[in-house]
Amino acid sequence: MTKLHYNVKTHKIERTYNKPHFYILNKGLNSGKAMDNPCPNCYVVTTDTKEQRDCLYYLCLSLQTGRYFNYYLKGSVIPFITIDDTRKVLNTALYNYEHQQWALKVEKLKKITAYEENLKNQLKTIAQLKLTLLRS
Repeated sequence: MTKLHYNVKTHKIERTYNKPHFYILNKGLNSGKAMDNPCPNCYVVTTDTKEQRDCLYYLCLSLQTGRYFNYYLKGSVIPFITIDDTRKVLNTALYNYEHQQWALKVEKLKKITAYEENLKNQLKTIAQLKLTLLRS
C-alpha cells in the first residue's frame, strides 16, 4: 500500500463530500471517535480511496479506544480536541504504522465492530420484547 493521503477539515452541516470520508467527534469525552455519520461537533477526514478511508477509520477508532486523544483534551466544562491536535495524533500513529501488522488489526476490528453492533441490536430487540410483554 502506498502512503496514506488524507485531509482533515471542520465539517459544515449539510455539506456533502465526493471522496471517501468519515467523521471524527471533536467535543466531549468521546473526542476522537470515528463516525460514519456527521454530527454538529465533528471534523471530516477525506481520503483518495476507500481502502485508505477504512485504514484511517479503524486507526482513529483504535486511537480513541486506546485514549490517545485524551492527552490533548482542552476545556474544563466541555472538553474538546483541536484540529491541529487531531492531525498530530493521526500523523504520529501513521509514522509508527506498519501496514502488514495493521492490516490484521483492521480485519479484527471490523469483526469486533460488527459483533458489537449485533449485540446492540439484540439488546434493543430484548428491550422491545419486554415493553411488548408489559403492555399486553
